[in-house]
Amino acid sequence: MYVELKNGVNMPVIGLGTSLVEGQDCVLNIKQALQLGYRHIDTASAYKNEKSIGSAIKKSNIPREEIFITSKVWKDSMGYENTIKSFNKSLEDLELEYIDLFLIHWPRNNDKNLNIETWKALETLYKEKKVRAIGLSNFLKHHLEIILENCEIEPMVDQIEFHPGLTRKETLDFCKQKNIIVEAWAPLGKGKMLQNEDLLRIAQKYNKSVAQICIKWCLQNGVIPLPKSTNLNRMKENKEVFDFTIEPEDMEFINNMKFFAGSDMDPNKS
Repeated sequence: MYVELKNGVNMPVIGLGTSLVEGQDCVLNIKQALQLGYRHIDTASAYKNEKSIGSAIKKSNIPREEIFITSKVWKDSMGYENTIKSFNKSLEDLELEYIDLFLIHWPRNNDKNLNIETWKALETLYKEKKVRAIGLSNFLKHHLEIILENCEIEPMVDQIEFHPGLTRKETLDFCKQKNIIVEAWAPLGKGKMLQNEDLLRIAQKYNKSVAQICIKWCLQNGVIPLPKSTNLNRMKENKEVFDFTIEPEDMEFINNMKFFAGSDMDPNKS
């Protein structure tokens, strides 16, 4: 299943997160994921695994056009020229001719001009057809407003931490208003969701795992989840969420859960 970005590009509705997975472990992880039917892989220069992901894709023999690859420019490579260099390095490491989605990994809170300059580089890459879509990561509403006020090409995606207890409602609502697709990193709260008693109760009601509930909850909120796992059974389970629907009262309950786990940072911090 796919979601259509504002420029007409189709993006698979469940992706695989790859942070903290490197080397041969990463190659195996990606090969297994592709065998299970994953076609949306999320990486970043900061993850230091782009070469491994590129190797796995090459060995898979799956047609390039069937795989959706996201990468990101890190904080220390921002600015127009540095961003272009970072992108070209990612492209080389991934052994690809283009990247499907390229994001600014984090905003510089105290340097809006650097954010704008970096965005201009993404616009250039998009115009040159080196990337099919461009967007942002960890940009909240006030960060997004600055980009929208100074862009020629509007962001198509914003990737934020999103899970029960951390919904970033202001940013989510703003993105929906602007037709920016929201992706969820850490949709399972870095695994800390999985033992929550309320979520366990809801999962039991649907005869599903807590992970499946969190992933389906994202989808029903119009958010694209990027669950991360290196366990074959859990990767398979995380994709099996299209045979049930969470009822409105349970969606409302989860939507209103208080922050209890996941982020390493203050969820209210700008």
